[in-house]
Amino acid sequence: MPDTAQRKSILIVTGLSGAGKSTTLRTLEDAGWETVDNLPLMLLDRLLAAPAPEGHAAGAERQLAIGIDSRTRGFAADTILAMIASLRDRGKYKVEMLFLDCSGSVLERRYAETRRRHPLALDRPAADGIARERELLEPLRRAAEHVIDSSDLTSNALQQEIRRRFAGSFESTLTLLSFGFARGVPRNADLMFDMRFLQNPYWDAMLRDQTGLDPAVRAYVMADPLFETAVGQIEALLKTVLPRYSEDGKAYVTVAFGCTGGRHRSVCVTEEIARRLRAAGFSPTIAHRNLESAQLDAYENRRESKRTTIEDRGASST
Repeated sequence: MPDTAQRKSILIVTGLSGAGKSTTLRTLEDAGWETVDNLPLMLLDRLLAAPAPEGHAAGAERQLAIGIDSRTRGFAADTILAMIASLRDRGKYKVEMLFLDCSGSVLERRYAETRRRHPLALDRPAADGIARERELLEPLRRAAEHVIDSSDLTSNALQQEIRRRFAGSFESTLTLLSFGFARGVPRNADLMFDMRFLQNPYWDAMLRDQTGLDPAVRAYVMADPLFETAVGQIEALLKTVLPRYSEDGKAYVTVAFGCTGGRHRSVCVTEEIARRLRAAGFSPTIAHRNLESAQLDAYENRRESKRTTIEDRGASST
């Protein structure tokens, strides 16, 4: 028999209609599981024999979650239990079952709120279908290794419970993005920081054509007296909030840092924050949106001209 650690994990997800099966499967999929809903039982062996999906690492086994309920073609509790026993006897699979339960009154309310018909009571009150389905599924509930009662759980709370039990150390995909305000703000940023208060290398002719990836520019920006204070506070904030995003199951988190042109200060800060977060155990991906963009000389010069005019007016008034 193969070693337990090498066996493919299969989770049978079943339970009462309206108790949260779809939410559970979506949560598992976001956590990296392969999920299939309402697969006809006669096709199970074909599914297990199929090659891994395109882009999946060769030889690696993703955990598989299969949704089964009273709507599944060929559904019968004894047939499902026999299928699970057969899979276990093969020795290649670690098979467990999750049963999602819910009180009848809560299920009736959910069907009334969504205006959907119960699959076993298309022409009768939902209560009749709920009672019939509970009777059909009772053998599966007794045999299930995991039972979750969603009566008092919101959708978000159910997702957190699924991640806690089955998703292990789920981590949001974190992107740190630098950009230039002159070319528009990114639409997909979850958090955005304006770094234009830092001293600008653009005004140093020796640094203008370099970027925040060059040591001289980094040294110039990091020499600003406010740099360490500001970046340190941003670092502390991100270390506080990023774990919460993961706990809430947010698949993608984008943190954006902007400066005028997106080539100097924002790039420098993005690289520095990435370095600090990696040291703290995070795994950010870096993207520099405007690093290769042409210099916006006209835009910068207008800002400089405006600043000079204001200073001249102030001097003349004194």
